[in-house]
Amino acid sequence: MFNSTPRRGLFGARLPNPAVAEAATPARAEIAATPPAPAPALPPLETASPPPVNPAAASPAAAKLDVVSSTELAAHLAARMCHDFISPAGAITSGLDLLEDPSASDMREEAMGLIQSSARKLVELLAFCRVAFGASASAETFDTRALETLTKGVYAHVRPELIWSVTAPSVNKAAARAMLNMAQLAANALPTGGAATVTTALEEGHILVRVDARSNRVRLRPEVVSGLKGERLEGGLGGQWVQAFYLHALVREAGGVLDHHISEDMMTLSARLPA
Repeated sequence: MFNSTPRRGLFGARLPNPAVAEAATPARAEIAATPPAPAPALPPLETASPPPVNPAAASPAAAKLDVVSSTELAAHLAARMCHDFISPAGAITSGLDLLEDPSASDMREEAMGLIQSSARKLVELLAFCRVAFGASASAETFDTRALETLTKGVYAHVRPELIWSVTAPSVNKAAARAMLNMAQLAANALPTGGAATVTTALEEGHILVRVDARSNRVRLRPEVVSGLKGERLEGGLGGQWVQAFYLHALVREAGGVLDHHISEDMMTLSARLPA
C-alpha cells in the first residue's frame, strides 16, 4: 500500500507519483534498447560547375579599367564635349560681332552664313552627344534610321564620307551608343578624308557592330589605342583618349567584347554585344 494523496513541493507545486514513475521506467529502458532504424542512403552530391568567366573582366585590360574613377572619367568627358562645342559656339559669336561692326557692313552676308552653319553644327553635335554619351531620356531601343541621321550630322562637318549599311531596324541602348562612338572615332582616324562604313549583323543572340575606316592615310593616336584596350591615360591628349576608353567601358559593362585592327590604309572597330 502506498499513499495516493498527491505530493506537494515548494510553493505547492504538484510532484510526480513515485510508483507511477517506477512503473514507466522499464518501458523507457526498453525503448532506448531498441536499435534505431538505418538512415536511408543519400544520393552522392553533384559538384557544381564553376560559373563561366567573362574574358573581358578577367583580362589585364579589365584590371586597368578599374583604376579610372568615375569622377575622372566624367571630367575627361565633360572636357571633350566642351572642346567640341566651343568651336561652333565661338564662330557664332564671331559672326554676331561682324554684324554689329559698322565697318564690316560688306561682310554681312558672310557673317550670316557663318552663324547659320555654326549653329547647325552645334545643334547636330549636341544631339549626337546626347545619345552617344548621355542618357537620352528613358529609351531602351533606338531606330537605326535616327542613329544614321545623328551620325550624318557629325560627318557633315568632317572630311571623310559616311557609308551607312546597317540592316537591323533597331538596336538596344548599348549597341546604339557603341555604334555612334565607333563612327566618330573612325572619322577622327581619317584626317585627310576617306570613307567609314558602318555595318551590323545578328549572330546567336548577339549583335555585331563594325566600322571600317579606309583611306590612304589612317591615323590612330597612341592614347586612342590605350583607351580601346581599357587602359588609363598615361600620356597624350585626354580628349582623344576618353572617347575610346568610354567605348571600351560601355561595351564591357553591357557584357560585350570590343576589338580593333589597324593597318596603313584601314582601321576596323568591332563590338559584339548582347542583342
